Amino acid sequence: MPFVQSTQENQDPVNIYYEDFGTGKNVIFIHGWPLSGSMWEYQVTSLAKQNFRCITYDRRGFGKSDYPAGGYDYNTLAADLKAVIDGLHLADVTLVGFSMGGGEIAKYFSLFGGANVSKVVLVSCVIPYMLQTNDNPNGVPKEKFDEMSEAMLADRPTFLEAFNKDFYSVSLTSHPVTGAYLANALNKAMTSSPVATSECANSFATTDFRMDVGKINVPTLIIHGDNDKIVPIKATGDETSKLIPDADYIIYEGAPHGLWFTEKDKLNQDLIRFI
Repeated sequence: MPFVQSTQENQDPVNIYYEDFGTGKNVIFIHGWPLSGSMWEYQVTSLAKQNFRCITYDRRGFGKSDYPAGGYDYNTLAADLKAVIDGLHLADVTLVGFSMGGGEIAKYFSLFGGANVSKVVLVSCVIPYMLQTNDNPNGVPKEKFDEMSEAMLADRPTFLEAFNKDFYSVSLTSHPVTGAYLANALNKAMTSSPVATSECANSFATTDFRMDVGKINVPTLIIHGDNDKIVPIKATGDETSKLIPDADYIIYEGAPHGLWFTEKDKLNQDLIRFI
């Protein structure tokens, strides 16, 4: 299997699994929590046919990458992204981050100056700051994140099963995804390291990216659904668009958090147009 090695100071080397499809302009897809790079199959299969080189990778602790005991802070995760870019000798890259993946992008620009990146796409992203504070009133209350953490420790499968449904806004009257799709997503989430699942949740819940987002200085596309129950649009998409005033901001009306699947045809068209 193909891997690049991420070597960080005072840490053991970590093997990062990646997949590489197609030829043409380089696009790196950064997955959300608690999934893996395989979530992007509907984008990769479409864009690879349109002369794009589509690269996905599994965040440490997820998918087929190594499961280290630590290193789930965003500085380290951004360094893992750099290891992918450097290891594959990539230039003129478009980064496409979903949800948690937006944090790696913001930190990559803050820490590494956005080296070799020419465009950015932020889909349903957690940036600039998820936590509710006095100066971030639209954020999520800390109690909600504490409840998530406790529920994962008590019964991770049951928590993820319910989280899965909120991900796609599944309810008694709304079924935007099939039972088979939900079961597959749950299975992928359960293969992740429990330590990584918990630690990454803490990272995206508490990391303040407001200073980092302002460092994104390339053409940027922001996409967010206004029915996102996981990452509230007012605290994230709306605020990010203010911090990157020249960004193209598209709101998908009625779309849930998991719009990369529920709105995949529309998303693919927007990606192709922008990239």
